[in-house]
Amino acid sequence: MKPVDFQLHRPSSLPQAVSLLERLGEDCKLLAGGQSLVPLLNFRLARPEHVIDLSGIRSLGTVWRTPDQLVIGAMTTHAQALRSRAVAEAAPLIAQALPHVAHLAIRARGTVGGSIAHGDPAAELPAVVLALDATLVAVGPAGEREIAAADFFLGNLVTSLAPDEVLTEIRVRPAPGSVGVAFDEVGRRQGDFALVGAGAHVLLDARGGVAELRTCLTGVSPAPRRASEAESMLTGRPLSPEALDAAAAATREALSPHSDLHATAEYRRDVAGTLLARVIRSAEERARAAMEAGPTEEGPR
Repeated sequence: MKPVDFQLHRPSSLPQAVSLLERLGEDCKLLAGGQSLVPLLNFRLARPEHVIDLSGIRSLGTVWRTPDQLVIGAMTTHAQALRSRAVAEAAPLIAQALPHVAHLAIRARGTVGGSIAHGDPAAELPAVVLALDATLVAVGPAGEREIAAADFFLGNLVTSLAPDEVLTEIRVRPAPGSVGVAFDEVGRRQGDFALVGAGAHVLLDARGGVAELRTCLTGVSPAPRRASEAESMLTGRPLSPEALDAAAAATREALSPHSDLHATAEYRRDVAGTLLARVIRSAEERARAAMEAGPTEEGPR
């Protein structure tokens, strides 16, 4: 199939894009990398009268770091973020998740902001920015608005972005050099949407206990989700096999995933607990290795 007819707009600046959104109203779609929108257009699941192509706004495609934050422009492609030293060092959990995003061709075109704004609960980046307590920046007619990731994802493909707003930046507090991270997922084939995914970010205290644990799960709820049960059970104590098993069991008990043609709810629930335990253990091992290696020099890049 082919899309219905629409008028394509190509603004060269963010103010132009916002002005178009305000003038054209809700019967309008933003085109970033096109890896989600174009299939929807081709299957006529989306039928906008106007499409605004953001690819001409170069300011949205940059990544930079200060001592206090990492800023990823919304039009940064997955491939660019994956190659970025600043992302790898300041947000290693994002770097761990990016290779799991679809295939190389899609990572070359798809954008970080497009994936987050699409809000697919099976996608990697919405879950990871939730785990990292990222701040998402949107710009509309009223100016700039900062949205906590915890408040951004409202449901399946539903976010708190207003119809006349453009997601412009993802801001993340840089991780210390001693952090350990891991991300893993299960799918039918490499590059398919994952049936279930899990990520973990671990910091250890001087005695080797868990000082900070951040987690995320994909594919088990209408929106990306943190495994808050496991986080509360494991933070402040050594990561013993028994404690990890108990946290995985508590996570399974708290989940109410859906069944579909690809997997049953029971399968998703069981795999979520197993994956979560696996990534927490792996992240803890990497954090321990980083502590033993000693401090590293860090600074703005």
